[in-house]
This record gives sequence, C-alpha cells and structure tokens, in this order.
Amino acid sequence: MNFPLTVIHPEAKVGNNVTIDPFAVIEKDVVIGDNTHIFSHTVILNGARIGRNCNIFPGAVIAGIPQDLKFKGETTTVEIGEDTTIRECATVNRGTASKGRTIIGNHCFIMAYSHIAHDCVVKDHVIIGNASQIAGEVEIDDYAIVSGGSLVHQFTRISKHVMIQGGSRIGKDIPPYTLIGREPIAYCGINIVGLRRRGFTNEQVYLIQDIYRTLYTRGLNNKDALKCIETEYEPSVERDLILDFIKSSNRGIVRGSIDE
Repeated sequence: MNFPLTVIHPEAKVGNNVTIDPFAVIEKDVVIGDNTHIFSHTVILNGARIGRNCNIFPGAVIAGIPQDLKFKGETTTVEIGEDTTIRECATVNRGTASKGRTIIGNHCFIMAYSHIAHDCVVKDHVIIGNASQIAGEVEIDDYAIVSGGSLVHQFTRISKHVMIQGGSRIGKDIPPYTLIGREPIAYCGINIVGLRRRGFTNEQVYLIQDIYRTLYTRGLNNKDALKCIETEYEPSVERDLILDFIKSSNRGIVRGSIDE
C-alpha cells in the first residue's frame, strides 16, 4: 500500500481497500477495517479500533487521551463499528480505567464539531448533531437522535428511539420513544415520526402514548405511575422497555411538560 504524504506507523493494522488521504496521521496501536476512508488532516491515535466502511472526515481526532484528571495513562481504546461516519473536527476520546473503552456502534452519524468523551457507549443508528457535547460515561441507545448544539451531562442515559431538540441541556435520563425539548428540557410527547419511519404499527404507537399519559398526565408520582403501568397494560416489548429503563434510572427521568 502506498499512502503519499501521510504519517502511518508501520505497526498500524490497515485493512484492504482503505483510503488514507494526504496529511492524515495514523499512530501505532490502531486498527482500521476494510473499505474505510480516512480523510485529509484526520488524526487517528493509539487505541483506535475502526470498523469497515467508515468515513472519518478532515480534522477529526479519534482516540484522544481522556479529558479526565483520574486518567493515569492506562491502555484503553475507542471502538467504532461498521458503516459509521464521523464528520469534520469531531473528537472521540478513548476510555479510562472506569470502563476501559469508548464505544460507537454501527451505522452512526457523528456530525461536525461534536465531542464524545471517555467511556461513552453510543449504540447503533445513533445521530449526534453538529457541535453537540457528550460528557463522560454517557449511554445512548439505538436510533436515538441528539440534535445540534446539545449538552449531555456525564452518566446520563438516553434510551432507544428518542428525539432531542437542538440546543438542549440534558441532565436527566431520557426514557425510550420520547420527544424531548423546551428549556428546561421536558417530555413533549412521543417520537411519532421516528417510530413510523422504523415500522412501528398503530397499535404499538397507541400503546406507547397511553403509557406515557399514565406516567406524565395523571398526576401520579413515578412510583405509583409505574405500578399502574404494570397492572393496566399487558407485558410487551414496549411496556417492558419503558418500565425497565425508568426503574434502573439513577439520575431520575426528565420531567413532564408544564403545558400538559
């Protein structure tokens, strides 16, 4: 392989049919999967594990040292799945001793100037909007969308099929299927557009709506609302995901809208 005007450590593992543009830097402890494109002026540092068919755009920095004062130089990684795009000047830090790795899944779209900090877990089909800042040890589940300019507090969890308004400040856990917005952030309904795009039936959508009406509009505290949901709705994937997420929340979930 001949990559002119690049700096590639001879021990880096570069797959087949990889394109590395001029002025990119690839350090020693790096693995790049087949058919991936590393654009000009991208920096791939020690600990990066990049899957197949990815696109890493100019100015991105992958596997930077964690911005965490507890980090003592331990060997950690960033693991990026297949078919993921990371746009211009985005940064992804590697893990710390806490979890040992930062993970970005398959088919993700990490937009320009966004930051994903140490030990985050970003699962499949996630979109992170331009200039959003994801703090350490955040978990973002499948098909979630964090719109541009959002700030996500450390240890926060964002569940599946969530849509978050741009410019949001997120300090509470975000339960599945929800649409989140306003200032301060609040539950604004369910993510109907996203659910329909992903093939949810009318019955599934109506069930999710009813469950969240019980949680947010009947004047119940969370404990009593969860009891009602368990007794009034038959077990289902949707019901159980909502219940399990809320019960396991350490930070507490986002509040209901004051307009409801």
